[in-house]
Amino acid sequence: MTETLRTTALVVNEPGGDFVFTEVELDEPREDEVLVRIVATGLCHTDLTVPTMLPAEMMPTVMGHEGTGVVEKVGAAVAGIEVGDHVVLSFRSCRACGSCDEGHVGYCEQSLLLNYMGMRADGSTTMTKADGAQVGQVVFGNFFGQSSFARHALAYADNCVVVDKSLDLTRLAPFACGFQTGAGTVLNLLDPAPDEPVVVFGAGAVGLAAVAMARGLGVETVVVVDPLASRRAVAQEYGATAIDPTVAGAPAVEEQVRSLTAGGAAYAIDTTALPAVLLQAQRSLRNRGMLVALGLGAPEFTIDAIDLLSTGKVVRSSVEGESDPLVTIPQLIELRAAGRFDVDHLVATYSFEKIADAIADTKSGAVVKPVLVWGE
Repeated sequence: MTETLRTTALVVNEPGGDFVFTEVELDEPREDEVLVRIVATGLCHTDLTVPTMLPAEMMPTVMGHEGTGVVEKVGAAVAGIEVGDHVVLSFRSCRACGSCDEGHVGYCEQSLLLNYMGMRADGSTTMTKADGAQVGQVVFGNFFGQSSFARHALAYADNCVVVDKSLDLTRLAPFACGFQTGAGTVLNLLDPAPDEPVVVFGAGAVGLAAVAMARGLGVETVVVVDPLASRRAVAQEYGATAIDPTVAGAPAVEEQVRSLTAGGAAYAIDTTALPAVLLQAQRSLRNRGMLVALGLGAPEFTIDAIDLLSTGKVVRSSVEGESDPLVTIPQLIELRAAGRFDVDHLVATYSFEKIADAIADTKSGAVVKPVLVWGE
């Protein structure tokens, strides 16, 4: 019989359902797994959208993919991670396919299975309900190789980043996905020169991480487009120029961007996933500029074909900012220490019991990046 650990998780029982505190039995780590006591987990847009998209057959489930914590047990086949280590948990990759061999672990050929299917690669699940009439019911976990909306999570060597024990894990949780995606896009994909303007559409956690990274790299002109005054104010603190797209009678957003960037931005980043905004972003670019779409939402986008075909612009996506978490997360931590990636003030902490407040504050724009923390 498989040995288990009793712990608490936030379980979603049906598509679009609430997060419910539930006692579960979590498997003891297998030889390739790491048991982590979760200290804090970032709340990401993906944690809210995926449960609305999953079929009932993949419920109940546990979300959470920006976990940080302390290693409690290590499987026999795991190297480089020890009991007592402090870790940031990010996305999984197989480290063996063609994409992974080329260093593009975000495009791992096994990514869907390893991150989204709610089970191990061999099809086994890791959790069951421990209380009530549904005791023994399978709970789908392993989300991003962690399901860290829980007091304990199983992770793997490929998504477990060991960090210095002196660092505040509540501040590092967003480095696992949101901050990594925004900053990684600038750092790993765009690598802008100081005189290459960058425009960011959507000043949430991903967008502001991109702004912080661009400014940290010395980009002179950064423009941010967001309808929320509070988000624009944060962007301005970084030295960005902010545009309110809702002002009646103002020039078109793309015209404003082109005016501020001497004819068009070299790079545009969209975090909104709104088709109309993507179109604005494309039209904000100079000839041969690049638009990177990061937002998850709309199933289709409209592209201005005449503009695209006559200007040599590039429209593409990016998964996790082209990052290998084992490389990029330590880089971002070093840049943070050097004062070149200033994002600590974007984080607001909530106890896990206050997850409903964290969700509401995120949707209203009252906070940029909520991080859920377990009490003693």
